[in-house]
Amino acid sequence: MSGVALTLSAALLALAAGSSALAVGRCRRQAGEAEQAALFCALLGLTLTAALGCSQAAAGLGADTRALTSWLQQATLQLGVPLLALACLAGARGWQWSRPTWGRLLLGLCACFELARQAGWSAPYALTLALASALLLAYAGLVHWPERRIALAGIAAGALLLPSAPWRGPIDAALGNLLLALALPPAALLLRLCQRSASQPAPAAAG
Repeated sequence: MSGVALTLSAALLALAAGSSALAVGRCRRQAGEAEQAALFCALLGLTLTAALGCSQAAAGLGADTRALTSWLQQATLQLGVPLLALACLAGARGWQWSRPTWGRLLLGLCACFELARQAGWSAPYALTLALASALLLAYAGLVHWPERRIALAGIAAGALLLPSAPWRGPIDAALGNLLLALALPPAALLLRLCQRSASQPAPAAAG
């Protein structure tokens, strides 16, 4: 039964990540040059997450993807989710970081990911990043209060991501997949709403 639950949750994760990636991709086609790098990094994070779901689902169907799944799980939690959270934060604050800046952030996360893996610190590092990502998503939504739709999207994404953090070691894989799958659509919605809000002209001052 646990194998079936894991396969179904993995398929749900792949579906949620894939649909969120398509939504962000449509947003990227309409965005200006200044937002392209942030949206690309968000797409990278969602693509890693979708690949993780596909790999786990394939394992449930009998394929030997243990090594690939292990790597994708670490890459998703320590690279993909933080990139998505950073993109939401930048969009919420109206920060238009340059491509080189996003490139340095990406390389920095990759370097820390590999260093933590080599040093055997993957678990505490993953916990730290999960907490930071959840808080960033919630903060990105609250920045736009009283715009309730944006604020609720950020709070929902952060609240769903928070219990997926490995507080006392690795959580049940099916539960982790379910929580992450539920957190991705509001995170993608938050990113799209922030980009749409940033693209709208500011109201003219009275008088």
